[in-house]
Amino acid sequence: MKFYNMRIRRVIIFSSIAIVALSLTLYGVAQTAVGAMTERIVELNDVPTVDVVIVPGASVLPSGKPSDVLADRLLTAVDIYNAGKASTIFVSGDGATDDYNEPAAMRAYLVAAGVADDDIVTDNAGLDTFATMQNAHDEFGDVSAAVATQTFHLPRALYIGKQVGMDVYGVAAERQPYIKDDLFAARERFANVKAFIDVHLRLW
Repeated sequence: MKFYNMRIRRVIIFSSIAIVALSLTLYGVAQTAVGAMTERIVELNDVPTVDVVIVPGASVLPSGKPSDVLADRLLTAVDIYNAGKASTIFVSGDGATDDYNEPAAMRAYLVAAGVADDDIVTDNAGLDTFATMQNAHDEFGDVSAAVATQTFHLPRALYIGKQVGMDVYGVAAERQPYIKDDLFAARERFANVKAFIDVHLRLW
């Protein structure tokens, strides 16, 4: 019985070590794969002419106005649009209910900023970055796109966009410091792993 218990403990120890090793390997591979997309982040003047600007959703305030993070993404999209780099803006986010609808708020904000309503396409099913990029591809196909979001978020969005079949570029959207900057950056490391897993499970 004692020998049996020792054997069980060894199996548990070795299994735990193997799980940790695999987890660390997955984490490292994901960070490398996603991080490689930083080379596709460009300044506004360096954005080539693309078919569409993609704006991933973020929180909307109780007033119905975009949060600072989301407003900065939208203003960056407006800059790309006004620079003649794209004629269509795709806004994607959580639009499941009338009480909370990110794409509706995004559309209203863009129209108020001078974007023609007919040049805006909304996606109410962009519940995460993978869904946003996949839905953009479903809508437009293998097109070129500029993604307007914050620097911490861009590599992941670009990685997914490339994997679903688009030629993607990123434009950093931050125009101010954010209270949760450190939290965003830390969370993104684990979100990169999820994106890597999503790509390999949902696309392959």
